[in-house]
Amino acid sequence: MADTLDVAVVVGSLRRESFTRRFAQALASIAPPALELEAVPIGDLALYNADLEDSPPQPWVTFRERIRRCDGVLFATPEYNRSVPGVLKNAIDVGSRPYGKSAWDRKPALVVSASPGAIGGFGANHHLRQSLVFLNMPAMQQPEAYIGGVDKLLDANTGFANDATRKFATSIMIAFEDWIRRHR
Repeated sequence: MADTLDVAVVVGSLRRESFTRRFAQALASIAPPALELEAVPIGDLALYNADLEDSPPQPWVTFRERIRRCDGVLFATPEYNRSVPGVLKNAIDVGSRPYGKSAWDRKPALVVSASPGAIGGFGANHHLRQSLVFLNMPAMQQPEAYIGGVDKLLDANTGFANDATRKFATSIMIAFEDWIRRHR
């Protein structure tokens, strides 16, 4: 068996039953056995303020250490106002500081955006990708994961409501395992 890969799952929604969170959980349920996915909470991260770097809040320290330990990051984001939610941007900022000590550096990434709307969080997906370029995170290009109509694609048990969605999600996770192995 191939060695296991530690994947940090960063969900850009704080709502417990958000469609994005549920989609990320469904992805984890069908991931290849070599991928060990763990949700990394971001709701307790204080807003980034460089004045706090002399004595960073413990949630910042814990978050940064967790990201440094992982082999790759799965970002799952809803779209707010054609961009990423503020809580996700804050997590990116916390993990990227202090300057020159980014926890994100060279971590292979997968970006999945999900929305009940038709375009599946396209704006959020691409805004997040812009940040990943600066963070030096190789973001997987294909298959693209803009999940439109997500409210109809999940069942009541945090799984997929149909085989076509499950098959597509499986292809994403297989490709992500390969992407991490090539870029770690």
